[in-house]
Amino acid sequence: MTRSAGLGLGLTMIWFSLLVLIPVAAVVVKASGGGWETFHDVLTNSSTLAALRLTLIAAVLVTVVNAVMGTLIAWVLVRDRLWGKTLLDLLIDVPFAMPTIVAGLVLLALYGNGSPLGIDVSGTKVGVVLAIAFVTLPFVVRTVQPVLESLETDVEEAAASLGASRATTIRRIVLPSLVPAITAGASLSFARAVSEYGSVVLISMNARGVDVVATKTYTYIEGGNTAAAAAIAIILLVIALLTIVVLDVLQRRMARRG
Repeated sequence: MTRSAGLGLGLTMIWFSLLVLIPVAAVVVKASGGGWETFHDVLTNSSTLAALRLTLIAAVLVTVVNAVMGTLIAWVLVRDRLWGKTLLDLLIDVPFAMPTIVAGLVLLALYGNGSPLGIDVSGTKVGVVLAIAFVTLPFVVRTVQPVLESLETDVEEAAASLGASRATTIRRIVLPSLVPAITAGASLSFARAVSEYGSVVLISMNARGVDVVATKTYTYIEGGNTAAAAAIAIILLVIALLTIVVLDVLQRRMARRG
């Protein structure tokens, strides 16, 4: 290893440690401060379990919707010609640029009490799903879009000239090339969905029976039980990492079979 390569690796690891490894280690230490009893108490608490269940169901639902709709949006942006496509391309990144607490306020103004649309989903499970869908929208779009742009259309045109229908061409030629990108985007979408805080807290706050992990974590912190809040964070981290690994393994197997 050259000196410059070693220096680059050292700086990379220092920066990665400051941003990721040390904070994660601090959360683990905080959660383990109460021993395994902290995790046991969290996992046996009925309201916390209900919050975990609702969060995971909403995250899975939103991830599936994002995998389908994100791919369709990316297809429209790359392959279709329509007026305002450039503006749509810019608006896709709004959830990335907007702080989540602001996203929650926007959703409450539009779909909360006194909604100009006459739709009030604040304090409901639908509102939770809507908030998570809003903040995770760009992930699949932005992972699939560059892959679509790089695909050559020659093979598709050849398949069409041989009599293959448009649906067959997409299913047999285009989709296999997009599976890795869709999987990567879905993994990021799920990881963000289970950990979303700001917008979910606002849209579900003070609602009975609509507890999600975000509100339970907030409750634990407000009550001074930081060990329990850290335990929930570790549980979510493990779930997100396992999901990413499983999706990556499935994607690699599908790619080998393809």
